[in-house]
Amino acid sequence: MIKFTKRYFLLLINSSLFFFSFRASSQEKTIDDYINVATSNSPLLKDLNNQILINKLDSAIVLANYKPLVGLNSTGTYAPIIRGFGYDEALSNGKTFSALVTVNQSLLGKRRMNNEILGLSLLSDSVNNTVKLSVNDLRRNIITQYITAYSSQKQGEFDQKMYRVLKEEEVILKKLTQKNVYRQTDYLSFLVTLQQQELQMKQNQINALNDLAVLNYLSGVISTDSVKLVEPKLIPSSAQTLKQSLFLKQYHIDSLRIQNSRKIIELNYQPKIGVYADAGYNSSFIDQAYKNIGFSAGFTVSVPIYDGHQRKLQYNKLDILDRTRTNYRDFFIKQYTQQQVLLKQQLSQQESLFSKINEQIRFTESLIKIDGKLLQTGDITIADFILAIRNYLDAQNLSRQTNIARLELINQLNYWQQ
Repeated sequence: MIKFTKRYFLLLINSSLFFFSFRASSQEKTIDDYINVATSNSPLLKDLNNQILINKLDSAIVLANYKPLVGLNSTGTYAPIIRGFGYDEALSNGKTFSALVTVNQSLLGKRRMNNEILGLSLLSDSVNNTVKLSVNDLRRNIITQYITAYSSQKQGEFDQKMYRVLKEEEVILKKLTQKNVYRQTDYLSFLVTLQQQELQMKQNQINALNDLAVLNYLSGVISTDSVKLVEPKLIPSSAQTLKQSLFLKQYHIDSLRIQNSRKIIELNYQPKIGVYADAGYNSSFIDQAYKNIGFSAGFTVSVPIYDGHQRKLQYNKLDILDRTRTNYRDFFIKQYTQQQVLLKQQLSQQESLFSKINEQIRFTESLIKIDGKLLQTGDITIADFILAIRNYLDAQNLSRQTNIARLELINQLNYWQQ
């Protein structure tokens, strides 16, 4: 009997210690592949980039509005008097016609123009920062789902290896049971464990396909092809000062936009001066109509005097907006600081756990080798040997799960450090 167990259990030892390598004919993809596709497919990013182009066109329109405006205006009227009834000719002139080329130019408008252009520039800065924040959000979401899908695939590989090992054990255990080495009840109990593992393997295969489908959905990829995800290589990004944060930059831009709005209010209450000129034909046809070709010129002055204290009310409104901005900024700084401390602490704990898990893996490997020698002499039961194998696989799975948790923490840390 000892000879028989040695021949069959040596195969079991080899299959437990040296797992089958995963050879996939499916296409391999990395995190960057999905991030690049998601970035190019995102309608939000396309919309934001189009808004930047629109702001550039609005700046060109502002510049055009402060240049001389030239126009052609023509009017004609006819007020007949029928049987003594009609408009007073002293007022209507009976009939009139004008065709004039007009030129209008605002003076003292350079500060107003510069302020409007600055406002559009700040709006573009805000949209640019929103683009970066949106890319950062998209990147985090894609990486999070990629890690989930990768974890599901690795879990599927683990289940397949576990199932193959148990299947080989079932073949050996069946032959030993037929030779009355083990009881029939032991064999049936083992079959239940094998069937449970098979069901778990199939369920996890479904989960892996669903997680990959979600990853494709988030990236805007229409595909049902089998894809093998490459192990993500994430490292914490270099620490940046809070002033360099994209999140805090938005509050600074909002502050500049509020200041710009104050200048707009101030300029609206300054005098406005403009000049105009026209030339062409303007006649009532009463006397020597052919001589009614000429020109005119003039100026306009507008000085606001009283508007019911609207300027003060508008300033008060901006003060409230600025206080709101400050409250959000201060609260963000507190959250940011707390988040950084918490994520770094959790990452340190996960990394320190690796050494303990690796120690457990080395211990279970040594235990399997010892149990393998004891099997050759019949000094250990197959149940104890199976337990040793399961402990080894559980340790490997724990190592994998810890690595996944570490990657997710790095992803979150990098998100806040952008």
